[in-house]
Amino acid sequence: MTETNRPAAAPPEDEPDLLRDQFKQLLRYRRLLGAGLAVGLLGGLYLGISTADTYVSVADVVLRAPTDDPFNPSLAPDKAINIGSERQVALSSSIAEQAAKKLGVADKDVAALRRGLQVTNPPQTMVLRFTYTASSPKEAAKRANGMAEAYLFKRQEALDVTRTKMVKGYEDQRDPVAKQLDDVAKQINAMPAGAARDAALGSKTDLQSKVNTLNNNITKLQALDMTPGRITSPAAPPSAPDGPGIPMSLALGAATGLALGLLAAWVRLVFDPAPRSEGDVARSLRAPVLGYLPRDKTGGGPLLAAGEADPRLAEEYRSVAFRLAYDSRFADRRRLLVVAPRGSSETAAAVAVNLAASFAETGKDVLLIEADLRTPVLASQLPTDAGDRPRWSQLPGGAGLLGGGAGESEWPDGRQLVVDAGESGAFDLIPGDRVRNVARALTSPRATRLISEADSPNSTVVVLAPPVLSYADALALVDRVDGVLVVCDPRAVHRSDLARIRELISGAGGTVLGAVLHSPLPGQKSKRQDAAPGPVQPPAPAPDAAGGRPPGEGGDTVALRTVRTGRR
Repeated sequence: MTETNRPAAAPPEDEPDLLRDQFKQLLRYRRLLGAGLAVGLLGGLYLGISTADTYVSVADVVLRAPTDDPFNPSLAPDKAINIGSERQVALSSSIAEQAAKKLGVADKDVAALRRGLQVTNPPQTMVLRFTYTASSPKEAAKRANGMAEAYLFKRQEALDVTRTKMVKGYEDQRDPVAKQLDDVAKQINAMPAGAARDAALGSKTDLQSKVNTLNNNITKLQALDMTPGRITSPAAPPSAPDGPGIPMSLALGAATGLALGLLAAWVRLVFDPAPRSEGDVARSLRAPVLGYLPRDKTGGGPLLAAGEADPRLAEEYRSVAFRLAYDSRFADRRRLLVVAPRGSSETAAAVAVNLAASFAETGKDVLLIEADLRTPVLASQLPTDAGDRPRWSQLPGGAGLLGGGAGESEWPDGRQLVVDAGESGAFDLIPGDRVRNVARALTSPRATRLISEADSPNSTVVVLAPPVLSYADALALVDRVDGVLVVCDPRAVHRSDLARIRELISGAGGTVLGAVLHSPLPGQKSKRQDAAPGPVQPPAPAPDAAGGRPPGEGGDTVALRTVRTGRR
C-alpha cells in the first residue's frame, strides 16, 4: 500500500444532502409515524361516518334600506345598513323563535333549531347567506327557507315599528301647533283692522309653516318603501350529503395523520441526544467517520473477521485501514489507539484485531498491544502461538518469556504471542494481564518502550484500551500514541459524550483520527451505553495440570477457537 500525506477529511455536505439525511432520520421513528397515521385514519373514519347523513341547504337574502326613491343612484345601502349587526340579528333567538312558530317546532327544540343555522356574508355584498344543516335534504331546505323568511318578517316588523314611532312623534308635535293655529285664526276673525290684527296674522303664518313642515315629514315617512329585502335564492333540497365521503375522509385523515407523525418525529429528532447521522458523529468528534460495520445477521461473528464466508465485514475493516493509511497524522508515527466511549469494549477489541490484520496484510510489521488490563481476554480468543522472533519480548538482562510467573513481574512482562490471521498473514500480540496498579503499568518505561516499536521502519502499533469515559487508562496512553480511533454505536451514545471524548483526547495531547460506527451487538437492545454497568471482572483462569500458565499465556500453543464478539 502506498501511503501519501493526504488527511482523511469528511467530505462537505450540501443542502440537498442534509435534507435527505434529515428525512432518513425521521423514518427511524416508525412508531411515531405509525401512531400518527393510525390517529389520522381513525379521525377520517369518524368524519366520514358522522357526515354521511348530513345535508346542507342554502338560502340567500339580499337586504335593502327604506327609501322613497329606489332609483336614486346617490343612495348607498351599505351606509344605511350595518351588515355585521344584521348578521347577528339573523342568528338571534328571536329569529329562531319566529321560525319555530312557522315550522311547527316545539319550544323545547328551539335551541336545536338555532344550532343548525349558520349565517355568513359574502364580501362586498349586502347578502346574508342562510346555511342550514339537517339530517335530511327536505328538512334542511325547509328550515333554511323558514329561517330566512322569519328574519325578513322580523326585520319588516322592526322597520314598521320604527316608522310608526316616528310618525306618532311628528303627530304629537303637530297637534298642539295645529290647535294653537285654530285659536289664532278665530282671534283674527274677531279683531278689527290695525296693528294687533297684523301681529296676529304674522303669528298665524309662523304656526302654519310649522304645521306644514310636520305634515311633510309625516307624509315622507308614510311614503317610504319599507321592504326589508328579498330571498334571491330559495333553499332547495341537496342531492348529496355534505360530507366528503368515507374514501375521501380516510385519505384526508391519512394525510393529516402522516403530517402529525412527521411533526412528532421531527420534535423527537430535535430533542434526541443521540447522533442522528454519521454527519453528527463527525461534527461532534471533528473527525471523519471512517466506516460503518455491517450488521451481522448470524448472531455475532468471530473476533477475527479474515476468512469469513461473508466478506463484507473484512472488507469494511480493510477500507478503514486504507483510509487511516491516507491520513498524514497516522502515517507520520503509525501508532493507533482504539477505544470505545463507555460500557462494553467488545466491538473495539474486534476493530483493533482486524485493523492489525489489515495492516499485516499490506506487509507491515504489526504489534497489537492489549492495554485493557482490567478484562484482558484477547489471548484466549485469538489463534495464537508463542513468539520466537527477536522482538521486544527479550527484555534486557535475559528476562524473557520464562522470567517468572505473572504475579512476580508487572505488565508488560515480555510475553509476546503471534496471531495467525490466515490469508492476511500474522501479527504480534502483547496480551494484557491484571495488575495491582493499572496507571503505573501503563505509564511505565517498559510500556513506553513497547509503544515506541512503531518508530521502526515499516512498523505499526495498535493499542486497545478500556472505554475512555469509564476509565482514565486511555488518556494515560494518548500522548504516546497520538492517533485515536473511537468505536461506538451511534444510537447508544450521546453527542455530548462524543464532544467530551474529543475534549479529553485533545487536552491530553492526542488527536481523534476518526470513528468507526456499528449496530447494536446481538442480544443487546439499542440503549445508551452509560446506562450499562461497568465491566465485570471475570474469574482468574485456573492453571493447567502441570502448574504452568493457563492456555493462551506463556509458551503454550492455543488451538484455533471461534469466539463470538458478543461473549467478550
